[in-house]
Amino acid sequence: MAVTEDAIEQIKTMIISGELKPGDKLPVEKDLAGRLGLSRNSMREAIRALSTLRVLETRQGAGTFVTSLAPGMVLEAVSFIVNLHDHKAAIDFLEVRRVLEAEATSRTAFRATPDQVDQIRAVNDEMKAAAHVKPLDTAKLIEIDRRFHSAIAAVCGNPALAALTDMLGGQTAPARGLRIAAATSVASSATLEHDEIISAIADGDVERARLRASVHVLNVEDWLRREAATVDEQ
Repeated sequence: MAVTEDAIEQIKTMIISGELKPGDKLPVEKDLAGRLGLSRNSMREAIRALSTLRVLETRQGAGTFVTSLAPGMVLEAVSFIVNLHDHKAAIDFLEVRRVLEAEATSRTAFRATPDQVDQIRAVNDEMKAAAHVKPLDTAKLIEIDRRFHSAIAAVCGNPALAALTDMLGGQTAPARGLRIAAATSVASSATLEHDEIISAIADGDVERARLRASVHVLNVEDWLRREAATVDEQ
């Protein structure tokens, strides 16, 4: 194992064991390096890498701290990696999103209160209004669409699942935007699919909610597969 990787693993072990907790300040670089038997350069590189992953945070003049380790914060680094992939790789991420979105939606169907359902429905009503404005504002529609799915995931009761679902929803947004741009009727169709998801959630029908959410994402996935196949043929 490279020296820097060893330093990263040792710091991770300190966090996993509970020796370092969210919000704790790391010992000064010199002391920590000496304690772990590492050079200061290796320790500096390890801290830089873990800061990139949002596990650590260096505050000027104050030192280096363990972050809150909240799922949404740590997943920002994953979000960056997802964003580096080409449009064909987006199909793989859509497949993952389909699985997670279906699970999150089914959990929300079990947990959602009438007020929470009304809040989700209000976002979709906003999207319906935007879908009837000509010319279509694709960026606005995608922003509302993402808020709709985020509102559902936020009620699922699992912050990590909600964060993953929201991250993948954001990173697969370009594919949804291209689909709307290719066919203006897609936006209105999407809101109708949203209605079906909302209905299942309101009824507390866990399996129907799971199915509606899965099919909703699958429609984008299938469209992107057709587009990728067309590009390959050229």
